[in-house]
Amino acid sequence: MNFDRNLNWSAQRTLRTDAMKIDHIELFVPSREQAAQWYGQVFGFQVLEKYRIWALQGGPLMISNDGGDTMIALFKGPPQGQQEVRGFRRLAFRVTDSEFLRFIESSGSVLASPLSPENIKDHEKAISVYFCDPYGNPLEVTTYDHAKVRKELL
Repeated sequence: MNFDRNLNWSAQRTLRTDAMKIDHIELFVPSREQAAQWYGQVFGFQVLEKYRIWALQGGPLMISNDGGDTMIALFKGPPQGQQEVRGFRRLAFRVTDSEFLRFIESSGSVLASPLSPENIKDHEKAISVYFCDPYGNPLEVTTYDHAKVRKELL
């Protein structure tokens, strides 16, 4: 495939549409059920039972925290861990300022160790916290409602 040629597509040939959104992100984990439980405890994700058949057939276990509009597809396999990044870099979740503060406050009960102001990065127009799931997959929780968070935490 000639990559340079594909850069010259006309607007009529692109897939750009207001109706397009991200469907799912794929993560590799040693145990799909344990990962689903962890993502449920930390972010409120639930297994989407209507897609469980895929996992039973060797495919992904689909989880979501919004009824399936956006999903994480948990595949059984070696996680990113400390391997060199080759594509997927991080999965980021957007939250409100109140949800961000609540997440930081409750992090000690759902993560291996509590998050603190040292874990928080002020990007001026957004504030984020970075950590990993138990399998080494890099995660981020970010808010664009930064004024309240900055005032209370930084």
